Amino acid sequence: MINEQYKYSELTGKIIKCAMTVHSSLGNGFQEVIYQRALGLEMTLSGIAFSQEFEMPIFYREDQIGTRRVDFFG
Repeated sequence: MINEQYKYSELTGKIIKCAMTVHSSLGNGFQEVIYQRALGLEMTLSGIAFSQEFEMPIFYREDQIGTRRVDFFG
């Protein structure tokens, strides 16, 4: 799964593994917030550093036109 030609391939593989672990454990049918919390716990257990509910600015050309909250930011 790790392709050395991509800069973040190893990290991407770890995140996908965490997501698959959460999905295998919880299955389908929960609200997004449940999966988000479980994924946060799984990534912490895997040693992945991240911020949750991170607010990012949105730019159009050179002007900030708003903000967006992302679930995870590393």
